[in-house]
Parts: sequence; C-alpha cells; structure tokens
Amino acid sequence: MLYLDRQHNPEINGKFITELLDHRMDLREAIRETDSLFRQNASKWEAVDHSLPGSFLENMVMAVPRLILSKKAFGVFDLPDTLLDQRSNVFPDWMPVLDEQYDKLHDKIDRIVNVKDFGAAGDGVTDDTRAFAKAIGNGRVKVLVPEGVYITKGIRLPSWTCLVGEGKGVTVIRLHEQAPRGTRLVSNRNYRRGNRNILVEGMTLDWNVERLGDVPKTSTWGNHSSCLLFANVKYGWVRNVEGINPGLHCFDISSTLYDYSGDGYRAKGGSNYIWLDKLNGYGFGDDGITTHHSDNIFISHCHMCDPSGRAHKEGFSNSNGIEVDDGSRSVLLVNNSTTRCFGGVEIKAHHNSSAANNVQIIGHISVNDNRSFNFRHIGHHKVNDPESRTAHNIRATNLVAIAPVHTSLYEHSSPRGMVVSAYKNVVINNFTLIGDPEYDFGENPVIAIQYRARNVILRNVSIRDFKNANSNIKVFGGEQCADDIQIRNVRVKNAAAKAVDVGNGIQNIKIDNVDALA
Repeated sequence: MLYLDRQHNPEINGKFITELLDHRMDLREAIRETDSLFRQNASKWEAVDHSLPGSFLENMVMAVPRLILSKKAFGVFDLPDTLLDQRSNVFPDWMPVLDEQYDKLHDKIDRIVNVKDFGAAGDGVTDDTRAFAKAIGNGRVKVLVPEGVYITKGIRLPSWTCLVGEGKGVTVIRLHEQAPRGTRLVSNRNYRRGNRNILVEGMTLDWNVERLGDVPKTSTWGNHSSCLLFANVKYGWVRNVEGINPGLHCFDISSTLYDYSGDGYRAKGGSNYIWLDKLNGYGFGDDGITTHHSDNIFISHCHMCDPSGRAHKEGFSNSNGIEVDDGSRSVLLVNNSTTRCFGGVEIKAHHNSSAANNVQIIGHISVNDNRSFNFRHIGHHKVNDPESRTAHNIRATNLVAIAPVHTSLYEHSSPRGMVVSAYKNVVINNFTLIGDPEYDFGENPVIAIQYRARNVILRNVSIRDFKNANSNIKVFGGEQCADDIQIRNVRVKNAAAKAVDVGNGIQNIKIDNVDALA
C-alpha cells in the first residue's frame, strides 16, 4: 500500500495523481466536462430561496459589524474560472491580479538586509526576537534569513515585506520555550487595519509544541497558536515553507476574528488574494492548512500529514489536512496531498457560521485519511435542523482516495472515501478510490451522499478493493434524505456487492452505466 512520509515532495503530486487515476482524461477536457456538468444545475440553483435570515431590522443591525452574504455573492455565475498554461499548470483566473501585486511588492522594497547583520545568532539557543524586529523595521524590506535555527517569541510582518530563508530544514524559525500558548509564530503586524503584499518563503516554522508538556489543550480560542497566520491580509504569498508541531494550525488564512453570528453572515477583515504553494506540514493540533472568512485563496502542491490532534479532546479530534472552513469563498486547490488525518480535504462550516462555498479541487491524493473528502455544514443535516443557506458550489476533478481507515484522532468515526452532507450543487468528476481488500471496513459505504445534500453529480467513478464495505455508493433516504442525484459511469471491481444503494424517499435520482466486476 502507498505510503507518503512527512518529507514527501508535493511538487510531484500532479504526475502521481495522473498515474493513479483509472480514468485517464486530458486535463483540459476533464475540467471542461466538470464545469459543464456543474452549470447544468444553474436552473435548479435559481429556484432556491436565498433570502437573508431574520427580519429587515435585524439584518440592518447585523450589517454594521459584519458582511451579509447576498444571493449574488455566491451565485452560480459568479464562480471563478481556471487558467491552464501550455504545460497544463492550473491557476485561478484572478492570478494576473496577484502577479501584478507581486511586481509591485518588489518595486516597493528599498532595502535588502540579512537578519544576522542585526544581531541574530541562529544558534538554536539565543533569543533572536529583537534582531528580527530591527531587520524588518516598518517594512519595504526583504529580510534574508540564512541557514540556522532562530529562536523567537513571534515575528510580525508589516506591509511590503519579504521574509526569505534558504529552504525547508535549512532555515528554521522556532518558537521560544517561554512563549505563551496563544502565540502566532509568524503573522502579519496589524490584524485590525490589515496589511498587504507580504511574502514568506524558504524555511521551516517550528511552533515547538513540546515546550508545553502534557497540557490537555495546546491552543487558545480563535486564530492563535499557529505556525503562520495571515489575518486581514490582501495579496500574500507563502512558498516552500514547512510548518511543524503547532498548537492549532500550520497555516491559517483568516479574518481578524472568527464569526459565529449565524448562517448567512461573515466576519469583517478577511484575507484576499493569497497563494500557498509547495508547503509541508505535520504535527498540527487541529488542521494543516485552514481558511476562514476569506476570498480568492489558491492552495497548490502542498502536503499535510500526521496531526497530533492535541487542540481537541482525546478521541474527538477533527484534524484535517486541508480545511476550507467558515465563510471562505472562491478557494482553488490544485494537486495537493494528505495522509493519516481525520479528513483529507474538509469543506465545511460550524452550525452557527456560514459555510465555505465556491470551492474547486483539481487533483488531490488522500492516503489513509479517515474521511478522504468530507463536505458538510454541521448542524444543518437533520430534518429538524435549519436548511443551510450557504453550503453550495463544489467542483472536484481528478481525485484519488487510497485506503481510508479508522483513526484514534476520532475514535468512533467510520472511514469513508467521500461524504457529502447538506451541500447543494456538487460535481465530482473522475474519482478513483482504492481500498485494501483485507481491511475491515466495518460494513460501511465507501461514498455517502446524505443529510439533505442536493444537486449532486458523480461522474467517472472507479472503486476497487473494498470487499468488506456495505456498499460502494450509498444515497441515504429517510426524512433527511439526499435528493436530485446523478450517478453515471461507475466501475466497481473486487468491492462491495451493492454497487449503488438508494434509500427510501428519494424523489429524483438518475443512475446510468454502472459496471460491477468480480
């Protein structure tokens, strides 16, 4: 069975995924097909009521401290497109905006300095916090951080700043033994007013969770306790960086504060136009990469694995490799990988927040995650729960799930290759799932479409070697059944006896071209 270690090079993920897919399709054609299928749901989408929660007066009051989501803010025709260059590299259609700002960042820089010229020792012992502060100053600077281990109590980056090391494992920035539990190791300087045009590149960020000993919870509330935080940052780049052993997250792209005012509202001060590229992370107390209340996020060629789960109660750790969380919009994930997490990729929201929406995945490999792909709006599943106003619009192309398993992170969570709950307008195209024929899958389904999911399309799905599963694809019925489901071109081999299991009460489901082989 495939094993990806902590030093897995995520730059090879694209080639890796192509080799593992059972349906070999030209990438451009695959993306075009996904988009075409997705827009077939447009007429259904327009029929959905997206009026704002609460009375007119309540909405006006709530509009003062935070942004209210409008129907236009997440309609089908507002979805971003993707760009492919001649080498089939995928980018969001807003990438030219970020490229222009990258040039502006380097035009604004008027100093290139070496942190050692400001007294940094980089010896793994000396506190270099003041040296970094002096070197950074008020920005408009490129700070070079040569090989070494630099101990700090936190680094705050103003606008127009580049922090550049010599590579993962070569330049190491480690959190001081006496740093408080809520410390962010590297972050932007001004969360309230915001910052712009910040680059972090070529280093390992070690949050040093070991310094806390056996505390029952390694993080504080909100967007603290992470290796890197961008909160209220416009135009940011994090490239070739490793995040290890944070109390909370390796990398958090976020708003100034999280917002739990209810479904339909977003926090003010979210980040915008951020590119995370070639990142590695492990040992995270919660998630490897997470986004909150932010727009236009591009996550590419990243590898997240082996969480500690220590931000949660033991046995109840929702620690995901990549999590697109509360209020996030316009997020593109390309050729990433996750392994040995609770969720490989989780697109979600808490019950009292807006769901992430307008999310696109192009290429992802999940190995031994408990739930390879998990799309849900917590608290909006069951018949007595309010229907989600914001959980919608997910496109995914070229997914690979290998051997989802039980995990001590979340002891009672049954393994799944994919779960779709509460979300509407979901298209999954070209999905290969490979199990272990000897593994006790506990009579569970491999793919579960459930809990009021609507307008879900599964196309070109290959499932093999799940002999102990109850069913390969299960569409759950009952009072909170899924509905408006299309399943086409499914190939099953050496797997569960039930190719597609359809529950009671589903009004509209189309199943076509399912091939089950012994």
